[in-house]
Amino acid sequence: MNTSSSAQHDSTLPPLAKEEGKTVLHVFDFDGTLTSKDSFFALIRSRAGRLRMLLGLLIYSPWLVLMKLRLYSNEKAKQRVFAHFFKGMTTQAFNEECRKMAAANEDMLRPAARTRLAELLESGQCLLIVSASAPDWVRCFFADDMPLTIVGTELEVVDNRLTGRFKTHNCYGAEKVRRLEAVLSGPRSNYHIVAYGDSRGDKELLAYADEGYYKPFERNNESEKS
Repeated sequence: MNTSSSAQHDSTLPPLAKEEGKTVLHVFDFDGTLTSKDSFFALIRSRAGRLRMLLGLLIYSPWLVLMKLRLYSNEKAKQRVFAHFFKGMTTQAFNEECRKMAAANEDMLRPAARTRLAELLESGQCLLIVSASAPDWVRCFFADDMPLTIVGTELEVVDNRLTGRFKTHNCYGAEKVRRLEAVLSGPRSNYHIVAYGDSRGDKELLAYADEGYYKPFERNNESEKS
């Protein structure tokens, strides 16, 4: 991982990487890194409306506070909230809700992030998103034919309905590295990994990478803050 302050905390990104004899893999966190806000809460608001969302979050506020204090599992808190709003939905209805939310929040993707993704795709480099959000709604922000691999928190489905439980561990922290390793088609030494993140949930991913960039797109988004 590149530990210099300019790489870690500057929005200036390096030239497109070329590593002799290795596959260059660019790995992005989604919420907060590629986006300007959290897509999970945007999905809840799309599903429930602002008032019902606030009331639902209020019900689970004790667990959310404990989570922030690191006294309660991030995974368990998130699963409780997810179940409250989405348990019992058919996969068809849920997928439609995901598409609706993404269409209504196209501007959530940071302009500088869009530019970087386009540059990487044009140069033929490999792109991967590793997110705590579910691929079900992350994928909706991108064109169907975009050559982009997305891994994230998988949702449990039984009889075509969401159970409200997660099929995998919440893709956060060290779990991001485990999920990344699971999709590599060869030894780690075959890859030059460039990672992009914005929070403590990305700490292990940034450390695992050959180059790690923290909040690289934020300073290029002054128009979003106005």
